[in-house]
Amino acid sequence: MRLTAFERDSLKQAARVHFGEDAKVRLFGSRTNDMARGGDIDLLVESNWTDAAKLAQAHTQFLATAYTLLGEQKLDVLLDYPGRSTHPPIFELAREQGVLL
Repeated sequence: MRLTAFERDSLKQAARVHFGEDAKVRLFGSRTNDMARGGDIDLLVESNWTDAAKLAQAHTQFLATAYTLLGEQKLDVLLDYPGRSTHPPIFELAREQGVLL
C-alpha cells in the first residue's frame, strides 16, 4: 500500500469525524500496488447514514479535511450507504480489491 501511516490515519480519522464512528474506509486502485507509481487516492467510504443532505455535507467536509491534512492530492471518493439505489461495478471492485484502512 502506497500510503504513509500518517495518510492512513488521517483518512480514517476524517471519515469517522464526518461520517460517524462506524464509517469504514477502503483504499483501492493503483495505490494498493507497492510496485506502481503515482496515481490517485481511490477510496470507498461506507457509512450507515441514509440522509442524503447529511451525506453530501459529510462528503464535502471529509474532502476539505483530507486536503487540509494531506495537501492537494487527487482524491476519488465513492460513498456507499444503506438504501443507495445504484451500485456501479466499481463498488464491487473496491470491496473485493480494496484494503480496509
